[in-house]
Amino acid sequence: MVFDVLEYYNHSLNEEKEPSVAMIRSLTEFVRQSTAPTMSEFMINMSQVKDTLQQHLQKSVGMLAGHDLFMAFFTHCAQEFGGKDQKRNFRHFKDHVLDQTKLILERIDRSQLDAAHVGARFINDNSILLIPEPCPVIMQMLEYAVNVQHKRFKVLIAEGGIEGRGRQVVEKLQTVGIPCRIILDAAIGYMMDKVDMIFVGAEGVVENGGVINQIGTYQMALVAKTLGKPVYVVTESYKFVRVYPLNQYDLPSITPEIVKFTSRRKDYIIEVDDIVNSNPSVDYTPPQYLTLLLTDLGELTPSGVSDELIKLYL
Repeated sequence: MVFDVLEYYNHSLNEEKEPSVAMIRSLTEFVRQSTAPTMSEFMINMSQVKDTLQQHLQKSVGMLAGHDLFMAFFTHCAQEFGGKDQKRNFRHFKDHVLDQTKLILERIDRSQLDAAHVGARFINDNSILLIPEPCPVIMQMLEYAVNVQHKRFKVLIAEGGIEGRGRQVVEKLQTVGIPCRIILDAAIGYMMDKVDMIFVGAEGVVENGGVINQIGTYQMALVAKTLGKPVYVVTESYKFVRVYPLNQYDLPSITPEIVKFTSRRKDYIIEVDDIVNSNPSVDYTPPQYLTLLLTDLGELTPSGVSDELIKLYL
């Protein structure tokens, strides 16, 4: 039976909720289950897997980041093995890859907490934070700031689009003692004067230090820049990806046909799924609108991302 990387990825994504990590776990499982007798045959199989994933990698910056990071590591390992006894070397190679990947996944597990701790240092006492949509690392940051650093602050959370993702975390924040309230996405500009700082997550951090994140991050950063409010990106370094978008339509994501018009009919009813599927889910925020990236590697300026990418892919 041939191992289905995509099926395993979708299963992992339901548990991980992080495309990058799910992709790394899926490729690791492919290595574990490979029955190829030699390195050369295994590399052919790996090339076929990449071809299978290619279309999907173009639709998700998280998948792309996880794939590229794993392949950089894998290529480095492959260069260390070879010689005449390929079968013996390949067995050692597989064991080495699986051992090292285990260490990488353990580091990834720690990176979210490390990034959260770095981010918490930037929360000022008695401040008002604006968070467009809390992601796991920002949730950890807020809880750490309250429970460990004993900081007092209030949180404004954008409703999170038609799906209302922001509303889903309010009860959890209130449970841990964080005063918070929901605001309309359209009210972000109205409320910005009351805000002291903005914290956003990232689905991917690109080469120039800009971020790809849920839709609305870009316009929020534009408003914040105009009013002189700092925008901090709290993210993990495994989301750094070798992509250099030139505009909003140059992203590795599922981008629907924006310029598409339909006539109105009396019997036409707009469904929630129609709105979600006919609009982009992510946007690109250029680096000039970001103050700092707060990561497991420490505090980075947007211009410092390219240096870290070079280290990751050497």
